[in-house]
Amino acid sequence: MNILERYHAMEYGPAPEARNEADAWLAGRDFAKALFIDGAWKAAASGKTFDTSEPSSGKLLAKVSDAGAADIDAAVAAAAKALPKWSASSGYQRGKVLYAIGRAMQRHQRLFAVLESIDNGKPIRESRDIDVPLAIRHFIHHAGWAQTLENDFPDHKPVGVVGQVIPWNFPLLMLAWKIAPALAAGCTVVLKPAEFTPLTAILFAEICERAGVPKGVVNIVQGGPEAGAAIVNHPGVQKIAFTGSSEVGKIIRKATAGSGKKLSLELGGKSAFIVFEDADLDSAVEGLVDGIWFNQGQVCCAGSRLLVQEGIAEAFIAKVKVRMSRLRVGSPLDKNTDIGPLVDRTQLDRVKGLIAEGAKQGAICWQPDAALPSSGYYHLPTLATGVSPANILAQEEVFGPVLATMSFRNTEEAIELANNTRYGLAASVWSENVNLALHVAPQLKAGVVWVNGTNMFDAACGFGGYRESGFGREGGREGMFEYLAAKLPVGPVIKPAAPSASPVEQADGSLIDRTAKLFIAGKQVRPDGNYSLAVATAKGKLAGEVGLGNRKDIRDAVAAARACKAWPEATAFNRSQVLYYLAENLSGRAEEFAARLVQLTGATAKAAREEVEQSIERLFLYAGLSDKFEGRVHQPPARAVTLALHEPVGVIGIVAPDNAPLLGLISLIAPALAMGNTVVAVPSERHPLLATDLYQVIEYSDLPAGAINIVTGRSAELCGVLAKHDDLDGLWVFADADTCAKAEADSIGNLKRVWTGNGRSLDWASNDAAGEVFLRRAIEVKNVWVPYGD
Repeated sequence: MNILERYHAMEYGPAPEARNEADAWLAGRDFAKALFIDGAWKAAASGKTFDTSEPSSGKLLAKVSDAGAADIDAAVAAAAKALPKWSASSGYQRGKVLYAIGRAMQRHQRLFAVLESIDNGKPIRESRDIDVPLAIRHFIHHAGWAQTLENDFPDHKPVGVVGQVIPWNFPLLMLAWKIAPALAAGCTVVLKPAEFTPLTAILFAEICERAGVPKGVVNIVQGGPEAGAAIVNHPGVQKIAFTGSSEVGKIIRKATAGSGKKLSLELGGKSAFIVFEDADLDSAVEGLVDGIWFNQGQVCCAGSRLLVQEGIAEAFIAKVKVRMSRLRVGSPLDKNTDIGPLVDRTQLDRVKGLIAEGAKQGAICWQPDAALPSSGYYHLPTLATGVSPANILAQEEVFGPVLATMSFRNTEEAIELANNTRYGLAASVWSENVNLALHVAPQLKAGVVWVNGTNMFDAACGFGGYRESGFGREGGREGMFEYLAAKLPVGPVIKPAAPSASPVEQADGSLIDRTAKLFIAGKQVRPDGNYSLAVATAKGKLAGEVGLGNRKDIRDAVAAARACKAWPEATAFNRSQVLYYLAENLSGRAEEFAARLVQLTGATAKAAREEVEQSIERLFLYAGLSDKFEGRVHQPPARAVTLALHEPVGVIGIVAPDNAPLLGLISLIAPALAMGNTVVAVPSERHPLLATDLYQVIEYSDLPAGAINIVTGRSAELCGVLAKHDDLDGLWVFADADTCAKAEADSIGNLKRVWTGNGRSLDWASNDAAGEVFLRRAIEVKNVWVPYGD
């Protein structure tokens, strides 16, 4: 076929990318000594290696050193040795190193791109034009954060030695997302790439050598599950950052429970791609191609669930099929390829199995009539129609080029279908009506929402999910917080509650009864078990009794908190007014609460009055911050703005401490309420009457029913129930170490956001035990990308 004939046929000829430089690099390196530890190249202590192969052909690329526990010990020791000097270096010094890394990567970006496509299978256009430039952008962007750290993050310090485990779908980009903010914060790193794709991480380690990264600051160890587990469980690691499947994320959450390690998880997704009837259909089709067939669908935020409005569904699906028939499946090094191979045979078999199961459950699976290459792990793009919301293709992350399609009638149904998943990573909304799009975006349970676009990322904009898509953010200001530790005023070790002798009744005839109920859904209710707990004065006499809450009471309280829509939907100004009113009403009964503190804790009258006054002051503080702790607008290098919205976590369980029983409780409840969360609180087990005395204050302070729910009883027992409750979104625990550890371990059912004191209390009277550090725990940051221009 000559040029003129090819022009009229509109067919693409082959356009292969040269791979000679990458092959020369592969031939010239001893991969049996590929562990980069303390600035030196080493073989695994065991001498073991593993194979990495080319997905497009199945051919062996290299035998790479396979790190074991001894190698992880050496890497962590090197990172710990380098930490003091690196963290003490100036932001300018760290920034220079980050900038040098970025510039060195720029000089070798073609090699990075080709190597990435060879090792991972992604089309060269994606690795060349997206992955590598964005990885470079992260290092140069974070050079700036390093230099402004002290001004932008006062009262924070580097978290320490960081263990990082990354996946195979974006090997170099995930490395950049993890290492750049860690180095900017002053941390040192032990990173493990995925076994399937270790090559660009090895090349990056060479870049670190050339860029002058001090020895031990960056350590890169290739290996399998043994190496990953060794990093997660190593006592010398202060933070774990993991990107991968939700199943492995849950294992890591449980493994780190009670260790005090900071943890961020960026996990799976089942993202909705919502097309309204007024959308530009042709643009939406192109966006859909990027949303689900980018990187063969091996993307955690892939738009794998197409929700299209009924009136346009037939026409839109027809356009999608036409576009699918024109997608080119072939060599990842061909510049015309749209879809390359999946990463490995195991992944190919998994995708085929899920499609088969989806078809059994009623889905109609359509593929274009196209031939696949004779070798390699290729799969045709697949469109599944007739998919029910419960179908496996609508609920499970396929991680392949498979699109599940459903229709909706109106906006409310679209939102309901979009949120009908245990995940919450991303979503895409298509409409020419920006009012509609920005009405829908805040109602989607997703950490990132793209309006009339998809798969837009930038180093300045946070990325991360809700629900079982993990917690924590990568990129931007919120991503920096993941590698910093707030300097909280740590108090004494909390001892487990010991059984106490029942106080002796001292009836003086002044009261008919002294039994306080639970407070659920705005009402005082009897406990389900009809048991009570005696409360002693500081002198061991009976002060009264409270309800002994149980599992059913917690369920009722969580249901009431979930049903309370008025509070999270209230404006920030309205919430501030209510909290001011709550403070005002508590102030009117200050003497009564001070007397109760004296009676229960034995505090002096002066100390009791100070605690009450500080509690009122805390309410005033958070009332004032309700409409001031706001999001940001980012301006990435694209024709878009990114709205970083602060949203409430949802329903938060709070297990309050015994020390400062009124101030501690208020210091935890107030920031949660200020950000629009609803609360289920378990007050001090020893001094619960201070919480039950608040019932009347709450009742006449205009708080909607269900905004605050209080269940008294055994703290450890009730904390365990809260941790296992999958309709709870967050849990804050200040209790003994065992209770804290169990709360973290038991939270894996829905990966709720857990914050504990790790068995230590706080000095609640300190000004450092209040403010933004608490408010950040009470929010999720949603990044909404809004494009502009023609």
